[in-house]
Amino acid sequence: MSLLKVSNLGKSFGGVRAVDGITFDINPGELLALIGPNGAGKSTTFNMVNGQLRADTGSIKLDGHELVGQPPRKIWALGVGRTFQIAETFASFTVAENVQMALLSADSKLLSTWRRAADYKRDEALALLDKVGMVAQADRPCSDLAYGDVKRVELAIAVANRPKLLLMDEPTAGMAPKERNDLMALTKQLVIKENMAVLFTEHSMDVVFAYADRMIVLARGRLIAEGGPEDIRNHPKVQEVYFGTGKTFEKKAEAEEAS
Repeated sequence: MSLLKVSNLGKSFGGVRAVDGITFDINPGELLALIGPNGAGKSTTFNMVNGQLRADTGSIKLDGHELVGQPPRKIWALGVGRTFQIAETFASFTVAENVQMALLSADSKLLSTWRRAADYKRDEALALLDKVGMVAQADRPCSDLAYGDVKRVELAIAVANRPKLLLMDEPTAGMAPKERNDLMALTKQLVIKENMAVLFTEHSMDVVFAYADRMIVLARGRLIAEGGPEDIRNHPKVQEVYFGTGKTFEKKAEAEEAS
């Protein structure tokens, strides 16, 4: 049974139809990549699932719960986590305190002015950091970390709420090829271990083809293709939309690896 079911989703801005009646689903334990050229409607779709934008038409159901019309906080409470293109952490807090703040939020508790995050569920925070390979740096301020490590901390923060579905917006943006692969391999491990689903947008085709179980491809707000990596790699419409006639994803991936 599908965890997330998106049906006939649509959104307009003025006279522009940014998303035009798309339908897709995601299963537990699956990484689904949402890809397409600039202006395809990826961000609009992503933000409707997250509740930042309200759909004009259609339905978004998580485990049977309708998400359309729900605020982001309620959607988060129903089991949807999120990471962002630019990692968001409290730079002056330690790595552990950042995760402890997420645990406080997950437990719907307010941090009193006299109470530090360091006093709350430290063992649980350390266990989450261990999952992402950051437990040894638990007491360092986030401001001291390399960017790839900040992204790992952000991942620990995102899963503190034990989400059923994790939304990842350009998770490897700004990262070197090795960092990209390390982060996505780690994400894949968490997906399998926690039976969590991931919907992610990504411009790096090497990441998409290496780690996505399935892909959905948008162009001008419409879904033009859906399938596994090989189906998408060889889809003539997708190649035409992305690269023009005669070009291939292999050439794109090779260029990215060389950069």
